[in-house]
Amino acid sequence: MGVLAPDRLIQMGLLAASLAVMGLGFAVTLRARKSRSRHESTISSIAAFIEKDASPSFVCTSDGEVLQANAAARQTYATRKGETMAGTLRNTFANPGGILFRLRKQAEIDGAAREDIVTRKGHMRLAVHEMEDDTLLWRLEAAPDTGQGRSADGPGLPMLMVGRTGAVLYMNESARKLVGGRIKTLEAVFEQVPVKLGSVNPLTTPDGPVDVLVTQVDAGAGRRAYYLLPPPTEGDDEKSGSWASLEDLPVPLVRFSPAGDVRGFNRCASELIGNALAEGKNISDLMAGLGRPISDWLEETVSGRAVQQSEFLRLTRSDKEMFVQVALNRMNEDGEVSVIAVLADATELKTLEAQFVQSQKMQAIGQLAGGVAHDFNNLLTAISGHCDLLLLRHDQGDPDYSDLVQINQNANRAAALVGQLLAFSRKQTLRPEELDLRDTMSDLTHLLNRLVGEKVTLNLSHDPVLKPIRADKRQLEQVLMNLVVNARDAMPDGGEIQIETECMTLSEPLERDRVSVPVGDYVCLRVVDQGVGISADKLQKVFEPFYTTKKTGEGTGLGLSTAYGIVKQTGGFIFVDSTPGQGTCFSIMFPVLEVTTTKAPAAKVPTQMAEPKHGDGVILLVEDEAPVRAFASRALRLRGYTVLEADSAEAALKTLEDASLNVDLFVTDVVMPGKDGPSWVREALQERPDVRVVFVSGYAEDRLTDQQREIPNSVFLPKPFSLNDLAETVHQQLH
Repeated sequence: MGVLAPDRLIQMGLLAASLAVMGLGFAVTLRARKSRSRHESTISSIAAFIEKDASPSFVCTSDGEVLQANAAARQTYATRKGETMAGTLRNTFANPGGILFRLRKQAEIDGAAREDIVTRKGHMRLAVHEMEDDTLLWRLEAAPDTGQGRSADGPGLPMLMVGRTGAVLYMNESARKLVGGRIKTLEAVFEQVPVKLGSVNPLTTPDGPVDVLVTQVDAGAGRRAYYLLPPPTEGDDEKSGSWASLEDLPVPLVRFSPAGDVRGFNRCASELIGNALAEGKNISDLMAGLGRPISDWLEETVSGRAVQQSEFLRLTRSDKEMFVQVALNRMNEDGEVSVIAVLADATELKTLEAQFVQSQKMQAIGQLAGGVAHDFNNLLTAISGHCDLLLLRHDQGDPDYSDLVQINQNANRAAALVGQLLAFSRKQTLRPEELDLRDTMSDLTHLLNRLVGEKVTLNLSHDPVLKPIRADKRQLEQVLMNLVVNARDAMPDGGEIQIETECMTLSEPLERDRVSVPVGDYVCLRVVDQGVGISADKLQKVFEPFYTTKKTGEGTGLGLSTAYGIVKQTGGFIFVDSTPGQGTCFSIMFPVLEVTTTKAPAAKVPTQMAEPKHGDGVILLVEDEAPVRAFASRALRLRGYTVLEADSAEAALKTLEDASLNVDLFVTDVVMPGKDGPSWVREALQERPDVRVVFVSGYAEDRLTDQQREIPNSVFLPKPFSLNDLAETVHQQLH
């Protein structure tokens, strides 16, 4: 541009600017090259420094790209330049990305970070250090094994693993500290070989000779684990001294004879098993649940034929239910064989396992219950429907009239039972409303008195200033009935059931049964009986589905679990207190409803529903159950409608292919073989958009809700329905 400019002054100005820009660019390029050269020199220096390190080491960018890897890293992980650390460690750690991110963030704050991680190959320590130029140095090494979770490494106990030839294959951290380093043979530290098992042996250490009590445990495959214990104190024999040295270890240890009799145990085992643990007790009296005699397992361990060294067993404690993981190891001291049991509390693990199994069982039972309820609703619709048709032809003076009324009433009772089964099979949709527990209990008292019978007295006591709560009235009544029935069954010889309501305020959170009840106002409902009570080991299981203390045929084990689910859905809390022989108290806490001052609406005067008038119109009835279709068809024809029948969605669509056919209403089942109700209705409405729809189903209404929203002018009629229910619904849809 300077050369082409017409004015010389402009030419010189542009040329000067060009030279300045070129000079600046050259300076920037030179500086960048120097910086890159310095960075590469730094990386090369670090790479040379870590090249001979026995532990795998990596130089990476902050994004995890590997710039350099030492010989150990290349040999162990076959790492090449340009790979990522996460990809390199994907076969070592379950989630390398999360671990690397956590350590990198910590290194940004402290300059360095490290973490010990348990893998399938043992304990690994991953460390990271920040360096210049936004690079990181990662180092991976075997971490000192604390022995947690491995029966070969007693926590804190010096241990040597010896092979068939007498070579020392492994030493834990405690043993290395004791002898001053790694050794290859027993002769290097013991003055006398072979070592006297169960006796005191002099051991060579950096601080001089030390007496240790040597105990051997078979480790399988010809290997032996030698534990180096403190020698017995004066006045103790060597065998009792060996257990005295284990007294304060934080791992429960029990020594058994080959027959299963207790020969010794430490304090931690006594705390875990309880007062039942004592010298001479047999292992079968302390724990159970193996599925076969524990004596067989002991015999296999002693003979070296045991395939499974670790088992989950249930302690026979009367105060609470506990599970333990038991690992058996054969021990030989001076030719005397015994078995060492290493125990670990597995209660939480087994509880989680039981909850998972129970949830799977509940899911299967729920699906089964929903299907059974659907089939029952179809049967009840046919029974009650044809009963309604018979009642139309019989007046009250007819001798058969009372029998028909009984059939109708019992069909309605059966429908209510099926409704409960449907509620159990799904996550119940609650319809909460403002409730005063005094009114609810007053309406329910008559039914509860009939439930408890003549031997049991029902007593109600209310707080005079009871505040309202928000709950589903029908479900709350179900909870009360379940609790009262359980209280009645707990008093076979009669007694008194006390139902109390009370307002209470929590000024600080209530911590109980692994639940924290927040601060606030609550209405507490208590159901107290004077029955046989519940033992402590069973108390924590009363809310579990299918758990019952009643005899076969007397209870399903679903009452309290249903009550628990309803209370939790309502936002409340339920607790149980019981003393065997004195009685049980169930306490339910509902949050108080914050009531806003509004003008009370005028009470609605209930109106008697008039019988639907005879109608006219064409109805397409689609129902795969022949008895239900026959009843519905006759009921609608009696009301004056023209009814076209179809036993499937495909047959209904075939009927609608006649363009000259005028249809005013679709009445269709929801669940059918082939296409379901909503599917064929959506297809039919494309050609006949003004037709209204009545969906009927024996399943819960929730099954249809999402699909029904997409279909205009549709209503839901649950099965079983009566003749008047069907006629009224059809009449309202058509008019």
